[in-house]
Amino acid sequence: MSGPDGDGPVVVVGGGVVGLCTAYYLAAAGLPVEVVERGGLGSGASRGNAGWVCLSHSTPVPAPGVVRYALRSLGRPDSPLYLRPLPDPAFVRWLWRFWRSSTPAAFRRGAAAIAELNRDTFDLFDDLREAGVQTTLTRPGMVHAFLSAAEARHHLAVQRETADCRYRLPDDVTSGDEAHLLDDALAPGVRAAYLVEGEGVVDPEAFARGLGQALAACGVKVHEHTRVTGFHTTAGRVTALRTGQVEIPCQAVVVAAGMRSPALLDLLGRPLPLQAGKGYSFSVDLDPAPRHTLYFGERRAVASPIGATTRIGGTMELSGNNNRLDWRRIVAVALASRHYLGDWFDDPDDLVTLIRDPWVGGRPFLPDGLPVIDRVPGHDNAYAATGHGMLGITLGPATGHKLAEFIRTGNRPQALWPFRFDRLHG
Repeated sequence: MSGPDGDGPVVVVGGGVVGLCTAYYLAAAGLPVEVVERGGLGSGASRGNAGWVCLSHSTPVPAPGVVRYALRSLGRPDSPLYLRPLPDPAFVRWLWRFWRSSTPAAFRRGAAAIAELNRDTFDLFDDLREAGVQTTLTRPGMVHAFLSAAEARHHLAVQRETADCRYRLPDDVTSGDEAHLLDDALAPGVRAAYLVEGEGVVDPEAFARGLGQALAACGVKVHEHTRVTGFHTTAGRVTALRTGQVEIPCQAVVVAAGMRSPALLDLLGRPLPLQAGKGYSFSVDLDPAPRHTLYFGERRAVASPIGATTRIGGTMELSGNNNRLDWRRIVAVALASRHYLGDWFDDPDDLVTLIRDPWVGGRPFLPDGLPVIDRVPGHDNAYAATGHGMLGITLGPATGHKLAEFIRTGNRPQALWPFRFDRLHG
């Protein structure tokens, strides 16, 4: 099947990193492009995340043991993985399929698929920087910190199984009194740690702004604060998008709107079982501040040096598709971080004045933990790129690059085969 044809631009719906990267690569290939974003660019799940660009944590969330761990979180809003059952059949079906996807074999297949898509990630970031995009990427490496040497070695062994020589891992962990010396910000309570060299971090808001500036320089029109309300279709092709302000003719459309994607795909007759995996973060000034990105193993929290501040984040909250901020979860992340960063606050009541930018975001998850990057079935010129979960920053350039190739040529790149729509109906 050939690429797009007809009048009008390729319209990308969604101004997060995945949508902006897709628009960038389409424009770089010479196609006319417009972007439609309901809020401001980078204002959704792209805004408050940890900014990681990494290989060592690019695996599906459904994994062996994760469902058992989630069930133990019932009634515990301070748990790193918090499940609040909802009286919603769609949510129950999603959980059932999530459980079915958490077998060792499914996890290995998913990890291999993500790793293949991730193969050129750092090269793509380098290319973006050389083209003038302000990616803000630095590569300080990631320190994995643990309170127990046994837990650290277990985690390192699991990573070694999925790494498949795609990134370097140390031979063993650093344990005892030397462990916290891997990063000045770590407290003496850290009893084991290891460094994965070369892992990266960006300022996600600044990266989105950089992509927006690059698109403007290419002549791409961006419609911010514009809501898509419908599509005009003729003979299996989308010919225009309806918005509250204007009607936009198109030769093709890409739905890359995160948690808003299901409502848009419903309008095209293709329901998508996305659930929000809510994550929380905040910024704080630490002294000393981390030099690396940090993963706090037992508590599944993270810290990232972003600009002149430290962003601390964590939790996976499955409580429905909403963006309600539960302050208890902010407190839980802060308390978890104290095990690894020391007593940077005395009492949870102090957090109101110590932290900045408390954030909650609905990261879009499909039940098998993999994104959809595919043509929308039943439509020759409609495509979807959503469901990236916690990997939107890492996989944004790779997704945009491969999807732009698919749209231009009509030929699906091999790396996109595991991310087809039809896998969700098996």
